Amino acid sequence: MEATTEDVTALRRFNRYFTRRIGVLDDHYLGQDRPLGEARLLFEITESGSGVSLRELRDRLRLDAGYLSRMVKALQAQGMVRLGVHPGDGRLRTIEPTPAGHAEVAEQNRRADALAAGLLAGLAPEQRRRLTDAVSTAQRLLRLAALTVTPVDARSRDARACLDAYAADLDARFPEGFDPADLVRPREVSGDAGVFLVAYEEGRPVGCGALRRTGPGVGEIKHVWVHPGARRLGLARRLLDALETEAAARGLGVVRLDTHAVLTEARAMYAACGYAEIPAYSDHVYAGHWFEKRLPEA
Repeated sequence: MEATTEDVTALRRFNRYFTRRIGVLDDHYLGQDRPLGEARLLFEITESGSGVSLRELRDRLRLDAGYLSRMVKALQAQGMVRLGVHPGDGRLRTIEPTPAGHAEVAEQNRRADALAAGLLAGLAPEQRRRLTDAVSTAQRLLRLAALTVTPVDARSRDARACLDAYAADLDARFPEGFDPADLVRPREVSGDAGVFLVAYEEGRPVGCGALRRTGPGVGEIKHVWVHPGARRLGLARRLLDALETEAAARGLGVVRLDTHAVLTEARAMYAACGYAEIPAYSDHVYAGHWFEKRLPEA
């Protein structure tokens, strides 16, 4: 569903107010002798530790290569950063902060903390709590909105990385452990047989889910997993919605899934998403509960 005009207007109004209030438009962000772009880049370089690659920075911050190059040259000329070569790949340039860069970021953090404290000082304790709760909610929802969910080749590096992490999670949680041989085969979730979805945040895979056709008009959802750093955003539900959409597009009117008895949070989510618990439809070794959902006709 597309955002309403009122939604768009409200978000843009808040963005304009907040950026003006914290001085984003000033060439001397936080009173330091540099604009926000350079200040943020220096912060990211420092937070990344030593030797982060320029490619990683460009991808993470979604910066134009030319713009990034100009900012790096400016920071280098001012003695804030130093460039090097990646020890494992001579084709990659790396960047790290100098002692002067570390000192400037420390001062940047001090001034930013003071600005935030000044903004909060005008509110009563209960109002501050409401504001910080609202900001946390806004960040969570904006992160979820920025995530992308896309079909990938189940043999791809990102798909395998997600499945490996999923298997490791289950192996740690299941009393009996988990055998990776139980994972779906790529051919089961490719082409007409099914689909494998990966969720990305800033270019990094942070979740996955699979759909396979099990019979006429029936599909099975498998391996819905979210990286620990992306949990509590609502991503699992988004993956589930995307898998249901894929099922409907393939003419499947029913989707089923099973889950282990220890995964109580998964059972609660499936129930909240309209799945009804049913008798066992398979003899899956790790299944303790089975669910089904009938999809609306297109």
